[in-house]
Amino acid sequence: MDGAVEIIDQTVLPKEVRILRLHTVPALVTAIQSLAVRGAPALGVAGAFGVALAAQVHADDPAALAAAVERLEHARPTAVNLARGVRRVAALLPQGPAAVLAEACRVRDEEIAASEAMARRGADLMIELCGKRSRLLTHCNTGALAAVVLGTALGVVRELHHRGVLAGVIASETRPLLQGARLTAWELGRWGIEHRVAVDSAGPFLMARGEVDGVILGADRICANGDVINKIGTYSHALGARRAGLPFVVVAPESTVDLNTPSGDVVPIEDRGSAEVTPWSEAVNPAFDVTPRDLVTAIVTDRRVIRLDQGERP
Repeated sequence: MDGAVEIIDQTVLPKEVRILRLHTVPALVTAIQSLAVRGAPALGVAGAFGVALAAQVHADDPAALAAAVERLEHARPTAVNLARGVRRVAALLPQGPAAVLAEACRVRDEEIAASEAMARRGADLMIELCGKRSRLLTHCNTGALAAVVLGTALGVVRELHHRGVLAGVIASETRPLLQGARLTAWELGRWGIEHRVAVDSAGPFLMARGEVDGVILGADRICANGDVINKIGTYSHALGARRAGLPFVVVAPESTVDLNTPSGDVVPIEDRGSAEVTPWSEAVNPAFDVTPRDLVTAIVTDRRVIRLDQGERP
């Protein structure tokens, strides 16, 4: 780690690929809150390395170390991976900075392995559900930027592309910060995958018009009953898929499954304020929404496929 956490600054993509070296926990917290680093698996890894950084910086100040860990854990409240990664690594603080860093590296390596497993398992399922020349719609960004390498839902998309069974991708723009139009489109372009960007509200209409064979996206938290917490707009796409009779598949690692949260009703939903939306009016700007389990066909993790449409539960 060399005294700093390195991330790709996602706020300036695709115009610029900028690497940030963050030497303090406050700088990392700011990066998390400003979405310079985002995506549930990536947040878990960032939180883990943040604790390792705090263990080095505050090795002789237990009170400052505890405060830094607390600030990291609550930097963003909705995505469960962040708090989970922080708590897992913080449990090793009594063993010293070297043990903490080693555990943070294990968190990273497990997420990398999870992406590879999800890609294979998810591709098998999408072929089963959509056939061998599928056109998929995705929302927000679920690629390597969100998951260290490869990704969750976009990892499946890439695997389908490699197998020669992907007919194209529609990337929902994902307002107000355009994670789909900026980040997903950038990653798909780098991978050589044919794609189009659609305004968020066009998704259900494109499904109804027969331009989509399935919807595939990620999650920031999966509740014990199967409710899915994901980027705002997910619920609308789920309703559109149900009306059009299309499979709606969520891809996320086991680290995103939160059996301690019974349902989406109790999940704190972050509101990011008016500034991201409009400078001249007050705005409602929830960063996430809740998609009820009955609208989800299946959840794919690195360990299993959960067929919610067949009555299974996480």
